[in-house]
Amino acid sequence: MDASLLPALEDVLMVARSGSVAEAARRLHKTPSAVSQQVRRVEEHFGVALFERDGRGVRLSSAGEAALGAITRLFDQAEGVFELLSELAGEPSTTLRVAASDYLGKGLLVPVIRQMLEKRAPVRFAITTANSVDAARWVERGEVDLGLASASSAGGDLVRQPLFVQPFLWVGPRVGPRQKGEAPALRERLRHEPLLRLAPGSVGRRMLDAYLDRERIRPISTIDVSSVSLLVSYVSGGLGIGLAPALALTEVARSRLDVEVAEVEPLPVELMTRENFRRNPIIERFIDRLAAEGRRAEQRTRALVGE
Repeated sequence: MDASLLPALEDVLMVARSGSVAEAARRLHKTPSAVSQQVRRVEEHFGVALFERDGRGVRLSSAGEAALGAITRLFDQAEGVFELLSELAGEPSTTLRVAASDYLGKGLLVPVIRQMLEKRAPVRFAITTANSVDAARWVERGEVDLGLASASSAGGDLVRQPLFVQPFLWVGPRVGPRQKGEAPALRERLRHEPLLRLAPGSVGRRMLDAYLDRERIRPISTIDVSSVSLLVSYVSGGLGIGLAPALALTEVARSRLDVEVAEVEPLPVELMTRENFRRNPIIERFIDRLAAEGRRAEQRTRALVGE
């Protein structure tokens, strides 16, 4: 083994994760030419092309796709070695990289991280906001250690731990005093009020598009939003009808909102890891507390839908 290639392999891994030499250089605090040189060094050493041009960026070749898992595992193990040496030196510390959508971060991660910080647990957090599909992809590619996502997202080779089952609800501005059986249903208001839509490719957007096609509803106006929190902000401000996961609505003041259970399949929220992810006692404690928070989240969402 030529150990001098390890830094070059790290550059290869960062280019694969970011899809861009320039972005990899920014994250590595190097120049793009230095990163390109390291990538070429690996490719020339083994005589295989790892990347192909893709517009202004790059994408993995078939050989690069085949090698990515092994390279990711290599650096996962390297991180484990550094953690072990820190423990032996009496200064244990764990860096935990987590990807989650904004509302799952607020509803599940914030309470757990706050608890661990107050207990002065030897852990550092690197939290990235991502929709469920991207969170699964980033875990699979090794960009993060853990991902919180809805179950229908990508990432078939990941280890998945269910946290709670979540219904989806229509949410819109309250139009007046609401009594049972009165006021137009939110799904009917979609025919004359703006529709709030999450980003294409997200789980929520797929569910919404499938519902609209099935019910043959064509909204008169659309408002595209980048996150569930922004969707709820629009509704709270008095504009738009949206399809939202129940957890995002459990802590929102209901005096100005109408909500009703949507006729779509509830989805489990899952914690995802790679098969070879190394769990130490600190990480186990984090996961146990996250599971407990998931159980509390399920109780709150059930109360919201009146179960």
